[in-house]
Amino acid sequence: MQLHRLRLRAAALCFAVILSPTVPAATEYQKPAEEILQLVDVKRAPYFLMNDSQDTALMLYRDTYKTIAELSEEELRLGGLRIDPKANIGSRDTFYNDLKIQRINSQQTVEIAGLPDSPRLSNFAWSPDQQKMAMTHKTPNGIELWVVDLKTAKAKRLTKTILNANMRDVINWFADGSALLVKVVPENRQPLINTESATPTGPTVSVSDGKKAQNRTYQDLLKNKNDEFNFEQLTRSALVKVDLNGDTSNWLAPAMYGNIDVSPDGQYVLVTRYKKPFSYLVQYNRFPSVTSVYTHQGKFVNDIVSVPLIEDLPKGFMATREGRRSVQWRDDKHATLVFAEAQDKGDPAVEVDYRDAVYALEPPFDGTPSLLLKTHNRFSRIMWGNDDHAIAQDYWWNTRNTKAYAFNPSDSNTEPTVIFDRNYQDAYSDPGSFVTERNEFGQSVLAMDGAKVFLLGDGYSDKGQFPFLDSLNLKTLEKERLYHSAYTDKLEELYDYKVDEQKLTVSIESKSKYPNRYFRHLTDQSITQLTDFENPFKAIQSVKKEVITYKRDDGLELSGTLYLPVGYEEGKQYPMILWAYPREYKDQNSASQNTSNPNEFTYPFWGSPIYWVNKGYVVLDGAAFPIVGEGDEEPNDSFRSQLVANARAAIDAVDARGLIDRQRVAVGGHSYGAFMVANLLSHSDLFAAGIARSGAYNRTLTPFGFQSEERSYWEAPEVYYTMSPFMHADKMKTPLLLIHGEADNNSGTYPMQSERYFNALKGLGATARLVMLPKESHGYRAKESILHMLWEQDQWLEQHVKAK
Repeated sequence: MQLHRLRLRAAALCFAVILSPTVPAATEYQKPAEEILQLVDVKRAPYFLMNDSQDTALMLYRDTYKTIAELSEEELRLGGLRIDPKANIGSRDTFYNDLKIQRINSQQTVEIAGLPDSPRLSNFAWSPDQQKMAMTHKTPNGIELWVVDLKTAKAKRLTKTILNANMRDVINWFADGSALLVKVVPENRQPLINTESATPTGPTVSVSDGKKAQNRTYQDLLKNKNDEFNFEQLTRSALVKVDLNGDTSNWLAPAMYGNIDVSPDGQYVLVTRYKKPFSYLVQYNRFPSVTSVYTHQGKFVNDIVSVPLIEDLPKGFMATREGRRSVQWRDDKHATLVFAEAQDKGDPAVEVDYRDAVYALEPPFDGTPSLLLKTHNRFSRIMWGNDDHAIAQDYWWNTRNTKAYAFNPSDSNTEPTVIFDRNYQDAYSDPGSFVTERNEFGQSVLAMDGAKVFLLGDGYSDKGQFPFLDSLNLKTLEKERLYHSAYTDKLEELYDYKVDEQKLTVSIESKSKYPNRYFRHLTDQSITQLTDFENPFKAIQSVKKEVITYKRDDGLELSGTLYLPVGYEEGKQYPMILWAYPREYKDQNSASQNTSNPNEFTYPFWGSPIYWVNKGYVVLDGAAFPIVGEGDEEPNDSFRSQLVANARAAIDAVDARGLIDRQRVAVGGHSYGAFMVANLLSHSDLFAAGIARSGAYNRTLTPFGFQSEERSYWEAPEVYYTMSPFMHADKMKTPLLLIHGEADNNSGTYPMQSERYFNALKGLGATARLVMLPKESHGYRAKESILHMLWEQDQWLEQHVKAK
């Protein structure tokens, strides 16, 4: 099963404190937006996780939103982590509160006996035979290890509250499925320092030694020695072996363990541990580390790579460190390590024919590695097949190029064959994702029929979206289309393919029909329904929806998804909400492609503008806002003018249909979309109001790059100045609603961005309102926050758009 293709389309949604004297009571603010709020708290369908034998699926249920009380639980922000120090798990993790089993053949849903009271489940891990599922359960006092037997439908607790999930990767099965390797809180953990009340022992000192260290504006970094102490205590774990009876035995002594990976044959374990010195400039994943191999009994074999503190990578998105990286097991061998090494010293500015080389290392892992292949771009991944066939992939940001290489892993003298060489932003030419299956080691490898591999594609084209299944002969490179979806009134997504059974696992949906899973049998084109989820959003199931296309003034093709208000009356002109997010491209062909499907289920989430179809608004959602820079020109060199051109084209297109009053158009966006909104309101007169959530508005506060901008402020000061709405606050003449989570951890969008921008707007006399959501991060999670956010947006639109 290709879990990476699962479209987990549930929303995490959100109480708010605002910087305003007019905060409504909780019972009051819901009433004005009743038509909107009725859509927020509906029951969502569960996540559907089917095992590879396709005889059983696990149904995972959770609450749509957290509560503000949950977000108010104690949280420490250290080294890029957000930790619940009492429970020893990520403070922002998502938890499931119920599990059920579905028998695929009988379509019988089975309750699981023995689950904990008030479950808070996470960190799910299939057993090697996929007949059991291990997981963690969060209690008020810590984390327990549980396992569910899918055959007996019984759950069992294996440990008390001893697990430490602060560094993630907390559960790993041994290859025979009889036991698990887990991280636990060490017995010698020392009490944490209360950094708010502790007396400082001295100043915090940072040093520049003359080397360039151009890093993004990371959040939640260590700040002082007390933070260092707490980080070390919270991330140290002992590794213990836990069998299915709950008996434990020590495996490795306490350390700051990161990734853990058992070899396919189960004889070895690859373990990464972090160490000092720490850094106040970068997150923990760039702290010094050592990756080592141990036997399955916990005996040291050899160190594979030692990584120093990384504060000073070369400039550029494609920069990487020198030495071995991406160390992993080869999925089709008993115990062979594979890793990449940069051939350009990790510096994108160095011109070489091959950026990376990929090597293999056999037990006992102390010999000379053997070369597998070299890649022209930065190495990304390998899909293993067998002794004769494997596929490697690379990519390069600056050119948007990606290549796929078919190569013989047993013969490095045979030149790899480039099977795909394309612009990865070109959706119309996307060949799809390779189908995988589980081998005798329980690892995902290429599903093959002789020399043939198989690809599942999204099927975007200038005529619409028609997902497909292709076969590709790795010897002749001949392709054959085995199936393509021909629906024009539905959307069929392809998730998995069983080669020997010629059976696809698909999802079928329409505008008003919730996505459900099916088997599609290619031998006779019949389908078998697996799930029967009902539409939970019946209040908008009849809304009129279509994907419209239109042209920018320079001829660039654009598109967006248009929703008409509930109860739409032909000939009436409505107010409109335009919602968008800018994206950068290096060619007009990719920028003009349409990847919206009008048959996709209308699925409102916490940040969606679709709710307002129930309030008498036309909504243009996902309006294309490409920023194109071809050749030597960078997209941001003409960012503002392209933004305005995109917006004007969208409004013109909807206005030409006679649907809207163009004097009553609002624009909204989140994150980089909020940045877009502030720029549009400052440099155009197209809008009556704007909504900007969790944005950044002063680019001098992100001086070493932002979004896809690689140049620093000192290399392109005019770009940073021109693009920063803060620098042009005096031009703001349009009402702007600013919303921001006060605990935003996204790089560059720290809360000060909205606070400083609001102060500038207020000082210059602009109409603005700033709403700071307590405890919220970059995406909002608490139900109370979401309700208040919706109320704020609704009131802003009613006052400044509809009433205009």
